[in-house]
Amino acid sequence: MLTVRGLTKSFGNRPVLAGIDLDAQPGEALALVGPNGAGKTTLLRILATLTRPSGGQVSLDGADIFRAGAAFRRQVGFVSHQTLLYGDLTAERNLSLAADLFDVSDCAGRVAEVLDLVGLSGRRDEPVNRLSRGMQQRLALGRALLHEPDILLLDEPYTGLDRAAAQTTDGLLRHAIERGCLVMLATHDLERGARAADRVILLHRGRKVYDGVDWANLSADLGVVYDQFTGLGN
Repeated sequence: MLTVRGLTKSFGNRPVLAGIDLDAQPGEALALVGPNGAGKTTLLRILATLTRPSGGQVSLDGADIFRAGAAFRRQVGFVSHQTLLYGDLTAERNLSLAADLFDVSDCAGRVAEVLDLVGLSGRRDEPVNRLSRGMQQRLALGRALLHEPDILLLDEPYTGLDRAAAQTTDGLLRHAIERGCLVMLATHDLERGARAADRVILLHRGRKVYDGVDWANLSADLGVVYDQFTGLGN
């Protein structure tokens, strides 16, 4: 169980998160939706321990994630809005470096498997800076999945993907969920987020204003709420 209580974050005098409470379980898929500036990326970065909150607590099975440090980070896969790949290195080498960092067993075999899963086996020896944005996005997702994390955090994972690549991504996320991974993705696209997840969390100005699991019955109401908040600005 991932538990968030009273989470706040400010940059200088500007509050970004204002008292977020959240519970999430293994095998659950959550979509964080909201307009730009709602706090989605900041929340993911805190959950990935890339930045510390100004207040509140985040725990996994009762243990504070920041005190757990590296032990917690080994359970997390993170894809930021920027791929953060090494452009001069090949696709295969990027994955091999990540596999070494996470002490992945049978590194070469696992890298080959992931390249196949993300549809890049034929581009394995090509420098990343020669790949399209969509290919780089798929490679970044593959890197996050290499060590089979318990928690997968994704910031706008469908950026730059065509329809076929988006379907491949959907399949990878479903597979991760089926094996018990907690998946949390941030998007400003309400429709895409709702399709990819079974629970939708709407953020606005750093606050959680909606948390629903019955998307089929609540989609119309949520769409109205989202439009209202989007119209209010960031």
